[in-house]
Amino acid sequence: MNVKEQEGKGAFTPDAKDLEILRLLEQDAKLSVREIASKIHLSPTPTHERIKRLEQAGIIKEYVAVLDRKKIDKGLLVLCMVALRVHNKQSAGKFIAEVAQLPEVIEFHNISGDFDFVLKIVAADMDDFHDFFVNRLSEIAGIGQTKSIFVMNTIKESHQLL
Repeated sequence: MNVKEQEGKGAFTPDAKDLEILRLLEQDAKLSVREIASKIHLSPTPTHERIKRLEQAGIIKEYVAVLDRKKIDKGLLVLCMVALRVHNKQSAGKFIAEVAQLPEVIEFHNISGDFDFVLKIVAADMDDFHDFFVNRLSEIAGIGQTKSIFVMNTIKESHQLL
């Protein structure tokens, strides 16, 4: 099935060249189209078209700078698990909406097991986290139980999927 047929059906599966482009962009999103084209042995125009198609398909979601959190006064990393008091669509929806607005929460996942959610939280230090936990997170209605895990050392941290 060619690309046009795939796009018409709403499904787009990246081919080998697309995967090469994605690998290169994951390693360095600042590469120019010309540089990418040279590395994958295509001319710039089809390379640019492929990148646009990957963006339009939602495979490339955004281009970001990965910051060293310790150098911007966010040295404490906390994984906080949350169990809701009541398990229904309305209470979960309210909790999700409120937590999603907290800038200290950099990842937010719905999980299985004894807890319903895990939040990845950054703070300057323990006092900063305590203030966040007491005055913001625990004020959200519907929380039944929490458990916080403080990261002592990060062994591996990657944003590369390919």
